Amino acid sequence: MGRTLIHNATIVNGGESVQGSVVIENKRIAEVLTNGKPLSRPCDEIIDATGCYLLPGIIDDHVHFRDPGLTHKADFLTESRAAVAGGVTSIMDMPNTSPLTTTLDALEEKFDLMNKKCVVNHSCYFGATNSNYTEFSKLDEHRVCGIKLFMGSSTGNMLVDRKQSLEKIFGSAPLLIAAHCENQDLIKKNIAHYKEIYQDEEIPLEKHPYIRSAQACYDSSHLAVNLATESGARLHILHISTAKEIELLTNAATPQKRITAEACVSHLLFSSTDYKTLGTRIKCNPAIKVKKNRLALQNAVNEGYIDVIATDHAPHLLSEKEGGALKAASGMPMIQFSLVSMLELVDKNIFSIETVVGKMCHAPAQIYRINNRGYIQENFQADLVLVRRGEPWTVSRDKILSKCAWSPLEGHSFNWKVEKTFVNGQLIYNDGQINDTYRGEELRFN
Repeated sequence: MGRTLIHNATIVNGGESVQGSVVIENKRIAEVLTNGKPLSRPCDEIIDATGCYLLPGIIDDHVHFRDPGLTHKADFLTESRAAVAGGVTSIMDMPNTSPLTTTLDALEEKFDLMNKKCVVNHSCYFGATNSNYTEFSKLDEHRVCGIKLFMGSSTGNMLVDRKQSLEKIFGSAPLLIAAHCENQDLIKKNIAHYKEIYQDEEIPLEKHPYIRSAQACYDSSHLAVNLATESGARLHILHISTAKEIELLTNAATPQKRITAEACVSHLLFSSTDYKTLGTRIKCNPAIKVKKNRLALQNAVNEGYIDVIATDHAPHLLSEKEGGALKAASGMPMIQFSLVSMLELVDKNIFSIETVVGKMCHAPAQIYRINNRGYIQENFQADLVLVRRGEPWTVSRDKILSKCAWSPLEGHSFNWKVEKTFVNGQLIYNDGQINDTYRGEELRFN
């Protein structure tokens, strides 16, 4: 492989934005040229990046690519194509597939599939159950990104609801525990309450955030924090959705934390008022809630209480999204438009572009201890994305690459656009064209 110069971009990295250039050679960042630093020797290819921002590739720690077993709505190839088109160069896949990734054999099969089909870099979680914590010691800590724990209802009966099992999981986990926190007992009580009101009628969608309530989220997150504090386990609370949960977090520097938190793009974009126009397209678990929670989450991102911005990319067919609060499937495809959505919030002065890079690139690399990724730094893997702010374009069905072929953002116009995405130094996405014969690498963890 020759030397490629990405010339004259605004490089966003390490909390600052500076004009400069980057050299790619042998899969890695060979040179970062800022503050007048000269090029060491000529390059074979020059990409003029004038007017563009050069970011580290996005690391999405929370995706459901549905492979294996649920591939009628998504698979590793289709969703990784959507990812790279959105500037995402590394993903971590969740275990609630068919079969569940809760045995060592299923884990190996998942890795084999990812290696054969995934355009971007990848790892996957090992799913916790009430009884499989004895397998944790057999996991390769340098290959598996973490242990996924459903402390609330889940796809595929992965709910861990026994106190003794939770204590065993937190006490024996050698890896980071990524937890979905919702109190299932309270959710069941809320369902019973609304069934009594609506009798034989379907419970309306707008009751979804009251069934999967803020209190249900807080109670479960509070329990997870207590268990992690008592055991010393590394805990990452997924998709924080309420203002009250932020009270459980600290705003210490991310690398120093053993308890960290993620906010999802959907909870930063939408509020319960959007159910009127978008309906079940924005139904997810935890639920999209009232506006005060969205504002609190945005503030918590800026103040350092929330460490990571991810997607919880969860495709379903539109036919599976039909129904009300109980029937319609929960989850939405977001990965292709996650970066441009956050850059739109930069335009609205909600975040700075440095904060977006910090939460979508640097922090996942720090929290998961990913080797040589997440920064624009010499000798790091050349996972890079060039974005430009320019003429508006609109999300339409023909632009959507996820297999489910819809998005809650259809009809929405963006000023930001992903122009090029490099994975391990290879130009995989180039202004609408994807090299989908390329296969990403397995992530490695310290």
